[in-house]
Amino acid sequence: MRRLRFASILLILSSSVSLFAADGAAGRPYLALGDSVSFGFITNAGFEYVNPENFIGFPDYVGHALKLHTSNAACPGETSGSFLSSTAPDDGCRFYRSQVPLHVSHTSTQLDFAVSFLKSHPDTRLVSIGLGANDVLLLRMQCADDPACIARELPQVLAAVETNLATILGDLRAAGFKGIGVVVNYYSVDYSDVHGTAITAALNQALAAASAQAGAVIADVFTAFQGIAGPAGGHTCNVGLLNVSPQDQFACDIHPSQSGQKLIARTVEQTYVAARENAQ
Repeated sequence: MRRLRFASILLILSSSVSLFAADGAAGRPYLALGDSVSFGFITNAGFEYVNPENFIGFPDYVGHALKLHTSNAACPGETSGSFLSSTAPDDGCRFYRSQVPLHVSHTSTQLDFAVSFLKSHPDTRLVSIGLGANDVLLLRMQCADDPACIARELPQVLAAVETNLATILGDLRAAGFKGIGVVVNYYSVDYSDVHGTAITAALNQALAAASAQAGAVIADVFTAFQGIAGPAGGHTCNVGLLNVSPQDQFACDIHPSQSGQKLIARTVEQTYVAARENAQ
């Protein structure tokens, strides 16, 4: 989501991706698409950015658990528009990948890469996609977080997200993808924040509408995080699901911690298994 705010990550994690990749290498393909949540982004990571293996996102855990071979094409700062078009506004994806590598190298749009991947990997079992949060973050920046401005412009932004995601999902099917498409919705960074949580819920409704049109299923991360955060008054940060802020060890940024990534992964895994069983 927000670009280039950097935080430290445990050095032990850098070896974990290699283990995941080795474990899943013989499995059927799994393509992960999206933004910084799918990427496993961490703020203020300094020289760790030169090696994408330092960033472990939920797709690594999903591939390991389901014995699938993960290809993670996600890009921090990707919007639903920039996923489709190289000229659409993004929240830092193009800058990020011009400076440091992604998990999977590509110079095209993420959609072009995905279509090419699916055509060359017709046995792909799972595609997960998480997009839309950066569209809302751009709106918040444009409105300088003014509630009246956000309320006025949000419906148009969400309509664009819904249209873009429906287009993306349709294009993936047109490329020959016959597996299960899972759209990963968003958690609230603080469920006690009624206004912010309502915006996240509205975004998730747009994602659900697009998914229903295209026959994809929703991994309900919003509810999964809410269940864990509930006993802490809805404070997602206080239950360790978000990364610690570089400025304050008792505050958080907007990105999931490894506990958060694992919770997202379990939600995606359960959604995939249920959809697979329903299809049989």
